[in-house]
Amino acid sequence: MNPIAGRHVVLGVSGGIAAYKTCTVARRLTEAGADVQVVLTAAGAEFVGPVTFEALTGHPAITSLWQPGRSLDHVRLGRETDLVVVAPATAHLLARVAQGMADDFLTALLLARRGPLLLCPAMNDRMFAHPETQANLALLRSRGVHVLGPVTGPLARGEGEGPGRMVEPEEIVAHAVRLLRSAPPWTGCRVLVTAGPTRERLDPVRVVTNRSSGRMGFALAREAWLRGADVTLVSGPTALEPPPGVALVRVDSTADLSAAVGEALPVTDLLLMAAAPADYRPAQPLERKAKRAEGVVKVELEPTADVLADTRPRRKRGAVIVGFALETGDAAAAARAKLEAKQLDLVVANDATEPGAGPEVATNKVTLIGRDGADALPLMGKDEVAVAILDRVAPMLASKRA
Repeated sequence: MNPIAGRHVVLGVSGGIAAYKTCTVARRLTEAGADVQVVLTAAGAEFVGPVTFEALTGHPAITSLWQPGRSLDHVRLGRETDLVVVAPATAHLLARVAQGMADDFLTALLLARRGPLLLCPAMNDRMFAHPETQANLALLRSRGVHVLGPVTGPLARGEGEGPGRMVEPEEIVAHAVRLLRSAPPWTGCRVLVTAGPTRERLDPVRVVTNRSSGRMGFALAREAWLRGADVTLVSGPTALEPPPGVALVRVDSTADLSAAVGEALPVTDLLLMAAAPADYRPAQPLERKAKRAEGVVKVELEPTADVLADTRPRRKRGAVIVGFALETGDAAAAARAKLEAKQLDLVVANDATEPGAGPEVATNKVTLIGRDGADALPLMGKDEVAVAILDRVAPMLASKRA
């Protein structure tokens, strides 16, 4: 079920050049299932016309308090809307909102709203740095308003680069979806996710590693963040872009992974141990690069630390701990043994030889094994698997945090 289907979003557009990007925000939110109503300031309509937004959302854009048929609509929308997003939010718009002005439809609606407000500032870097703008932003944040950006990047032609550029539409949409979805037990929950492989040094050039892509862990981190959790993602080497809003910690070796997990563990409410740490490392790494001409090189391997087992004495009281078991035999049996031996609440088990379910693919076929039984899931995308895992975890989390 789409968690934001039918949710009411007002998308305010004030008068900045970044208004052209807001067309993509309107489209993406509509495609995600939200019911989007665009409200243009007079200056905003100079940059992108109302007909454009009507074509993207299916609703006529609102441009004036005196628009025929819109009497008191600012009050109704303020009461019925689940979220208001303003992108771009110019320095002028921020000043009016901070002072409680209501001299057009958008600012009047903002005074009447009851749901969350997400402001996405965009302006010249000197305007952004001005003490009045900074004071207005500080005041708005103190009132619980969510402020996203601006970022450093190219500004209007001739203005070079600087802090003042509006964040990209995809990030705005992600933060909007998070605000629409945030709810217990995820709000305020601290989630630690591990992802990807680790690498163990063989010589100054070569490493021992595995084929993990990190996709499963990254999907879990994104989904947990979208639900409202505060997420830290500890990742080994991958080519993946980090999810928006997630605190990313890069690691290389299994020892690095263990240290990063140990540092975050005391405040972690949910640990999702999706990483694939190397089980072995060279007992004596070579001091120089081995040459092919030298012939056979014999390498003795020794076990690395069991990162998940080592968390047992350091776990936060009441934390939910989820392990992963990628096997080449009886995955379910191995998962049940891991559940008991490592004192876990849930194990996500899968067979590496199953078509479409091993490493380096975008799909997975898993069985969720807990103390209350097992759920065998069909082959699905890893984003969908992440949803299923967190749906299974949610009642455990709610029970332990009660």
